Amino acid sequence: MEARYQVLKQEVEGLRELRQIAGKAQADIATALNIKQPSVSKIEKQADMYLSTLRSYVEAIGGKLELIVKLPTRPAFTIQHLGDVVEPTGKLGVARRKAVASR
Repeated sequence: MEARYQVLKQEVEGLRELRQIAGKAQADIATALNIKQPSVSKIEKQADMYLSTLRSYVEAIGGKLELIVKLPTRPAFTIQHLGDVVEPTGKLGVARRKAVASR
């Protein structure tokens, strides 16, 4: 359990590091996601989050999130659109629409 926690902690710390590599401030991410800066700080400290949150965050720093699945007897493949925020009407959520529009 402790080993898994340390792995998750490194992954989460990776978001902050990734943002810094991209040359973005938390305020920049907050503006892109239409949230407040403390919420960005909270996202960067989370050990678990929705794929849609991670995707929006990565797109806000100018990146693209790809989910690759590796099975023992199959070649690796990418899952498309997993983590997209969709409203009940079938429309993309606000944060996702903004991220898509900024591409």
